[in-house]
Amino acid sequence: MAMNTASNIAQRTMGPVPTVTTNDPLTRPSGETMKALAWFGKNDLRLIDAPIPTITDTQDAIIRVTGSTVCGSDLHLLHGNILQLEKGDILGHEAIGIVEEVGSGVMNVKKGERVVVAFSIGCGTCTYCRKELFTMCEGTNESKVMEKMYGKRLAGIQGYGHFGGGFAGCQAEYVRVPFANTNLLPLPSSIPDSQALYLSDIICTAYHACVQSGAQPGETIGIWGLGPIGLCVAQWLRNVFGVKRIIGIDNIPTRLKMAQDLFGVEPLDFSKHPDVVGRIKEICPEGLDRTIDCAAFRYAKSWIHKLQLMSGLETDTSEILNEQIRAVKKFGTVALIADYAATTNGFLIGAVMEMGIRLIGCGQAPVQKYWKTCLDYMMKGTFDVKCIVTHKLPLEKVVQVYERFDKKEEGMMKVFLTTRFSGEGVQGGWQAVKEE
Repeated sequence: MAMNTASNIAQRTMGPVPTVTTNDPLTRPSGETMKALAWFGKNDLRLIDAPIPTITDTQDAIIRVTGSTVCGSDLHLLHGNILQLEKGDILGHEAIGIVEEVGSGVMNVKKGERVVVAFSIGCGTCTYCRKELFTMCEGTNESKVMEKMYGKRLAGIQGYGHFGGGFAGCQAEYVRVPFANTNLLPLPSSIPDSQALYLSDIICTAYHACVQSGAQPGETIGIWGLGPIGLCVAQWLRNVFGVKRIIGIDNIPTRLKMAQDLFGVEPLDFSKHPDVVGRIKEICPEGLDRTIDCAAFRYAKSWIHKLQLMSGLETDTSEILNEQIRAVKKFGTVALIADYAATTNGFLIGAVMEMGIRLIGCGQAPVQKYWKTCLDYMMKGTFDVKCIVTHKLPLEKVVQVYERFDKKEEGMMKVFLTTRFSGEGVQGGWQAVKEE
């Protein structure tokens, strides 16, 4: 946690980058509170009573949350792997709900409407937002630390600490959404909350990964990591992008079986085949046309990288990335949709240059660009998120959900967190969901 402390000191010393909205909203004068999940330190999450936000800028909306969830990237916050976390930060970046109130400048949604919330906060008017690259918005992230580290800033992100702009998140009973005209999608009544919620991130993120990878019909593509994003990527590749073969790499039997049964993925269990590249060359001698990394930076395999991660000599492991570089064809493509944070050692840069590998950072997905397209595929039955929604639990159990999700508990994929307002949403789609 020393890096986190240092990053907070650096931010205070350098000062925030000016933004076009505040991350410190007004709250109800009555002093009313809501339940919300807050970060208090590494592996220390608490359900707290927090002030209920109210309209602060003219383009704000306040949402009564009827459902939220826990994302794999939230686990990076649990473990303190993301910089600029502060005690009391409210987490969560995916939500569906009912519009409670709107500012005078909000025209695209109205009070009482059911909406899904984008995980990123786009202003709607900067150069990047006008190109529909909303996650690269120039005006909503005050993190000078990110700017110094990356040379530029992402958009603000709901509930992702001050590295993500310092906005309170969605694992709460209410959430403030700045620039509601851009960051809220009104929903038809024909799609239930149990499915529409995931348009806020993973459905669109997986679609974005496929687009950015350049996947073409007839190709052979490898997916590293068959969590919720990896499984969604497999479904898009199979049902929309028309690829010929998909090889999925993971070590969780239920995930491998689900990918095989539902989407025709050829499973590769790295606990049984530790030489992943060797195994791929056995079953696909010509190599992969492309790979999509859905695993992320925390999963070191060798003791060398585990030691480097523990000692702070690197923040990210290069092992999974190197496997992909070695498994892909000459002039093939490696696309990263999994989160990577900062620096890594042992990266096989020589192979990238000499073999002409196209290494693509997909970037955080501009879900606002894709969510109408993805919703249309869902309405047609071409894409079905129900297969990965496995559990329904109340917000009051969210701390336990983090713990279970982090342990990759058998059978737990994507969770729907209910609130006291969940009855106001559109119900249905719970047939295969375990309710606790």
